Amino acid sequence: MKTILQEKTLILPIFLAAIAYFLEHALAGQSRLVLVLAAAVLVGGILIASLRVAHHAEVLAHKVGDPYGTMILTLSAVAVEVIILAIMMQGAPSPTLARDTIYAAVMLDINGILGLAALLGGLRHGEQPYNDDSGKTYGVMILTAMGISMIVPEFVPDEKWHYYSVFTIFAMLALYGLFLRMQVGAHSYFFSYSYPRGANAANSNSSAAKSTSGKAEDEEGPHEAEGQSDPVAVSVTVILLGVVLIGILAEFMSAFLSEGLAGTGAPPAIMAILVAAISAAPEIMTALRAALHNRMQATVNIALGASLSTVILTVPVMEGIALYTGQPFIMAMSPVQTVMVAITLIAAAINLNDGETNAIEGMTHFILFATFIMLTALGL
Repeated sequence: MKTILQEKTLILPIFLAAIAYFLEHALAGQSRLVLVLAAAVLVGGILIASLRVAHHAEVLAHKVGDPYGTMILTLSAVAVEVIILAIMMQGAPSPTLARDTIYAAVMLDINGILGLAALLGGLRHGEQPYNDDSGKTYGVMILTAMGISMIVPEFVPDEKWHYYSVFTIFAMLALYGLFLRMQVGAHSYFFSYSYPRGANAANSNSSAAKSTSGKAEDEEGPHEAEGQSDPVAVSVTVILLGVVLIGILAEFMSAFLSEGLAGTGAPPAIMAILVAAISAAPEIMTALRAALHNRMQATVNIALGASLSTVILTVPVMEGIALYTGQPFIMAMSPVQTVMVAITLIAAAINLNDGETNAIEGMTHFILFATFIMLTALGL
């Protein structure tokens, strides 16, 4: 009974899924405003379900330990994103949706989350220390993964796309496999920082689980104690139920939103931003809370780890889908996207090179995030 009460928040997504099922045809003939509002309500249900999935993935990760804990956190986060992507592309085919979603996720994680966290944390605490090895490692991994999967494809001939897709899948999995092994083994100290006064004694033990997925809770977060005594079966059940709920809600949300925005001139990338924002929802408050508590290492792990996992795990799944269907996606970034990613990674390499962040560095990234939003609004 206690477990059921803890999961009472899932009642709303279940209720919304049932309502959407019975009212789907009735809403189809309504005005655009009604359809957009209906989609917004379903997005709220998706966010609630994704938060519970992220929480139970974290609980499960704490119980099984690394490296399996890290894999559970990462795969649960990517699963949510991939499910929503696959359903949205099935409902309203868009060859650039996967590319635009990964691009939006990187902009949101590095410029939005990390930028705002460093800005607010810097205004409160001044310079905030962290392990600069983590920033350098994440940066070069993100640059390599995005270069291979989203820049080089621009130069691959159309008739040979499937060969390069196969190569990309193996390249991403090889990068992730070695990174995971080093992260929880020989180079685990790259992703931890020893804070004074014992404030983060647990950080060195838990930061590896946070770093790749970006979904783990902060040491002082409310989820540390909640649910830790639940059986493993409960967490597994809730994760599976949450993923199914997300898939159902995403299908209805995609249909309502596509019909509601049709003919309005809304930027096509708005769907990609929506998917990226839903995927990033569980980590936003965690990263901000860590920065405000002067624990920038957790924020760096969350923001950069989320970006890396989005690129390095979403790309092979989407390429696999393309090979299975025989219909390639457009993965090569547009010139504007390439320039924005280049500026972002160069700024991150400079800002995350000295082991301390400050408000100025945070502001530079947050302005880049504002630029990304402006360019999207302009349809670029």
